[in-house]
Amino acid sequence: MGEDKPIALDAYEKLADAYAALIDTKPHNAYLERPATLSLLPDVKDKRVLDAGCGPGVYSEWLVRHGASVVAVDASPRMVELAKKRLGKLDVRLHDLRDPLDFLRANSVDIVLAPLVMDYIEDWVPALKEFYRILVQGGLFVFSMEHPFTKSLWHKSEDYFKVERVELLWVGYGFPISMPSFKRPLEAAVNPLFESGFIVEKILEPRPTIEFKDKLPEDYEKLSKQPGFMCIRARKQHQGA
Repeated sequence: MGEDKPIALDAYEKLADAYAALIDTKPHNAYLERPATLSLLPDVKDKRVLDAGCGPGVYSEWLVRHGASVVAVDASPRMVELAKKRLGKLDVRLHDLRDPLDFLRANSVDIVLAPLVMDYIEDWVPALKEFYRILVQGGLFVFSMEHPFTKSLWHKSEDYFKVERVELLWVGYGFPISMPSFKRPLEAAVNPLFESGFIVEKILEPRPTIEFKDKLPEDYEKLSKQPGFMCIRARKQHQGA
């Protein structure tokens, strides 16, 4: 890992067990972000996938169940332990996405999936270039993040256009915890993709599902009119494109 530790490492080490216990049914994940992110994936059968920022392993489990070969990484040692417990013999590694993916060859991965992890990386370009390197020609990078517009509102930012560290008090896991991340404008989420060689194919601003409405009716009304997340599918350009 790099000399400075990941921005949210301490928070996720404290949160990991509670997060893992709730991840399958917590409405904002299970019934809002995850269905939208999964909808951007192709048929993953026989595909090699990097689950970048795997957390406790819920996405990796889905990928394996649908026939993919998966390598999973996370910067939190406790999350890696929990993912290994959930996923058995799957290749799960401790890794900071700001560092090179030296254990993966160029043109060896069909899909990079990064759910709700890019918000914790200040400079996206080194990570994106590594994703581009390991992807096969035409390979996909699918990721989700907190919506730039809404995140700026949440933090009452005086400068929407500034990429800056922010903190939000999370209270949905049984105890309050301050979660740091980086706020960025839409252009800072999309332009680095182009600069790294990707073509953006689709952007989703997920609406909550009916299951979400059953669990959190008040938040359902709000999130039906104001986005909480943004999900993007980008493709590594074919040679000569």
